[in-house]
Amino acid sequence: MKVLLLSPYDAPSHAYWRCGLCHHLDEWEWTCLTLPARFFSWRIRGNSLTWSQENRTQLDQSYDLVVATSMTDLATLCGLVPRLAQVPTVLYFHENQFAYPASSHQHPGVEPQMVSLYAALAADCLLFNSRYNMTTFMAGVDELLDKLPDGVPAGVVAQLQVKAQVLPVPIEQPDEPPQPRGNGVVEVVWNHRWEYDKGPELLLAAIAHLPAHLPLRFHVIGQSFRRQPDEFVRIQELLSERHWLGHWGYLELPAYRALLRQAHVVLSTAHHDFQGLAVMDGVAAGAIPLVPARQAYPEWFAPEFCYPGYPDNPEQEAEAMAQALYRYWLAFQSGDLPQAPSLEHLSWSRLLPEYQALIHQLTGRDL
Repeated sequence: MKVLLLSPYDAPSHAYWRCGLCHHLDEWEWTCLTLPARFFSWRIRGNSLTWSQENRTQLDQSYDLVVATSMTDLATLCGLVPRLAQVPTVLYFHENQFAYPASSHQHPGVEPQMVSLYAALAADCLLFNSRYNMTTFMAGVDELLDKLPDGVPAGVVAQLQVKAQVLPVPIEQPDEPPQPRGNGVVEVVWNHRWEYDKGPELLLAAIAHLPAHLPLRFHVIGQSFRRQPDEFVRIQELLSERHWLGHWGYLELPAYRALLRQAHVVLSTAHHDFQGLAVMDGVAAGAIPLVPARQAYPEWFAPEFCYPGYPDNPEQEAEAMAQALYRYWLAFQSGDLPQAPSLEHLSWSRLLPEYQALIHQLTGRDL
């Protein structure tokens, strides 16, 4: 079976999913078109123009299935390459443009939302990586359509809901077992993009709330950019002052995996996470999650692994996070630190049959 996979904003989490599909479903013949994860506004609107002109030969091939991420301008692409309109299409939502928080340097625009709406209408099947992602998308579409002045057909959201379901990005299970974690210092990993939506101001405030005498080590790792929130400078200074500074900055994959196997706690301060792959990486390696009780996290983790979220009071949320981390430290000291929760239900071995069944249903072909 020949499959065309389209990833126009191939960020690390999108590439993780894309490579996993190609690896675990290697009986398929894959053609992957990707574009770099930069120039967001242009990328989400211009990918159909780029591909239809620069990759026309590949797009005009005969395919049994198209799998595209939700940043694909699918409706326009099918208009520019009519052959694609005849192929069953899956649209995969790693995130949605209705629930993504805007920074002080960005202004939310309706165009990315309309692109994803048109793509959803053009696709045969909509997959979301979490129920939170799906429900916020549907609510966002409903709210957007309610604001439009006229010509809005009835039943658009219902039309989308009929072909929507939740199918998470499967998690790769580590090849090596977790390493011993009894060195007397609680190792905390914060492993996210260094951008505003991952909540660096909450991380800074939580660190400041913690008693300075605790034996802790924070590893602040992840993808950074030329322009990043100012809080990271202060976080590094504060961790250095308290002698809590572990690894700082980006790690290549082998070193990243090794660090996760040593960690006691994997921490999120995110203002949005539609699945939370970075935290899941840590949990799969044996670390305990400490995550906000909002967004997608309550779908995956029991209440004891979540700290209360206070979106209207970030200082209170930071204090709640610090208190939860302090409780983890007390449990560590007494030898009662809990085991990391199992993510076996999110593994490729569990979710691969669901992907296969879905594709069989769409194409009518055995895999």
